[in-house]
Amino acid sequence: MIVLDLFAGPGGWSHALAVLGVRDIGLEWDEWACKTRAAQGQLTIRTDVAMYPVWPFLGKTTGLIASPPCQAWSMAGKRLGLLDQPLVHQAVADLATGRDTREQLLASCRDKRSLLAAEPMRYLHAFHQHGEPEWVAMEEVPDVLPLWRQYAAILRNWGFSVWTGILNAADYGVPQTRRRAILIASRTRTAEPPPPTHAKSAEPESLFGPGRARWVSMAEALGWGATDRPVPTVCAGGGPGGGPEPFPSGSRKTLTDARDRGTWKPQSALVPKSRREGVGSSAQHGARDNRATAAPAPTCTGEAHRWSWSLRSNNQPNATVRRADEPAGTLFFGHRANECVWVAEPAPSDGCEEQPTPESIRITAREAGLLQTFPADYPWAGNKGQQFSQIGNAVPPRLAAHLLAPHLGKTLNPDDFTLAA
Repeated sequence: MIVLDLFAGPGGWSHALAVLGVRDIGLEWDEWACKTRAAQGQLTIRTDVAMYPVWPFLGKTTGLIASPPCQAWSMAGKRLGLLDQPLVHQAVADLATGRDTREQLLASCRDKRSLLAAEPMRYLHAFHQHGEPEWVAMEEVPDVLPLWRQYAAILRNWGFSVWTGILNAADYGVPQTRRRAILIASRTRTAEPPPPTHAKSAEPESLFGPGRARWVSMAEALGWGATDRPVPTVCAGGGPGGGPEPFPSGSRKTLTDARDRGTWKPQSALVPKSRREGVGSSAQHGARDNRATAAPAPTCTGEAHRWSWSLRSNNQPNATVRRADEPAGTLFFGHRANECVWVAEPAPSDGCEEQPTPESIRITAREAGLLQTFPADYPWAGNKGQQFSQIGNAVPPRLAAHLLAPHLGKTLNPDDFTLAA
C-alpha cells in the first residue's frame, strides 16, 4: 500500500515517515527540492501535481498527505490567496462532485498558486470511489483553516472522522513557534490532534503522569547548551543566491572559542580581511560597519565581553526577534537567501566604559534546517537561496511524525529526533 505525498517539497513528511519506518511516494515540481529528496533516498515523481493523473495510485493508497504551496497565503507574501479564497472554495466544492472547473476558475485567480490548495480534493474524490484512502493529513498556514473546514465537511459525508484546527509546532518539541492549520481524517479511528509533549513552561509531575517539558530552545536544538550565553559557531554570507562569507575563515575558530567560554572576542578579531586592508563595505544584513580596524577595543574592567544572542526572523520592521534560550519564531525566507540573522547585544554587566557595536551573523542553512528538526547532515541541494526556500516551505518533520504516528500504529520515542548538532 502507498502513502502518497502531494507537494512533497524537500521531505518534511517523508523524513517523518522514515523515522517511523514507512516510505512514501512524493509528487513535487521544484527541481532543487527533488534533488534534495533524491540525495536523501526518498521516492519522488517530479511533476506538476495539478496535471498528474490519479489513476496510477487507485486501489493501492492507504494514506494521503498534502501541504500545498503556502506562498499565496503566507504573511511573507502578498497574500493574494485570501482574495482568491472564494474561487478556491468553489473549486473544492466542484471537484468533490466530480466537476473539474479549475481552468475557468484559474483564469480569475489573482495568484495562480491559490488554486493548488484545491488539488487534494481532486485526488480525494477519485480515491473515494475505491474506498480510499484510510487516512488523510494536511498542513498549511493558519489562514487556510476555513478551507480545511470545507474539506472536513465533505470528508465527514464520506464516512471519515475529521479534526481541524491550529497547532503550534513548539508544543511538539520543535524549537520554533510555528503555527499551522492542520486537517486529520480517518476512516478507522477517531481523528484528534496528538497530545502536546511540550509547553511554554515545564509542568510538574501529577497523578496523571509526568508533566510536559519546557519548549525546546534554539540553543538546545543547535547544541549550544554547554554555555549560558551561546554564540553561532559558523557564519554564512551572501546576498540573493549566495555570495562571499562576511568573515575570513580564521574567524570560525574565534567564534567557536567564544562559544566554549560564553564570551565574545573584541570586535577587531572579527573584521574581514578586506576591511583590515582598509576596504569599506555597506552595513546591512550582517555586514559590519566601516569603523577603522586600528581603533582601540572597548576598555573593560573585567573579562572579554559577554554577548546575548537573538534570532531576527526577517528584515521587516515588525520582524520577530527571539533570544537563543527561546524557540525561534516562524522561519520563512523571501527573495533574499539570508534574511534571517543572529543578532548579538553586549550584556549590560560587562563594566565597559564603551559598549561595543552589536554584531549580526546570517543564519546558515544547516542551522535553519535544525530549527525545522531536519538532521544536521540533511543534503540540501542548490545554492543558498534554493536551500533556504526549501527549508522555509517544509513541514517540520518532528511535528509531522506526531501527526502521522497514530495512523501508522507507531509510537514516537523522544530519542527519534536528535535536535542538537
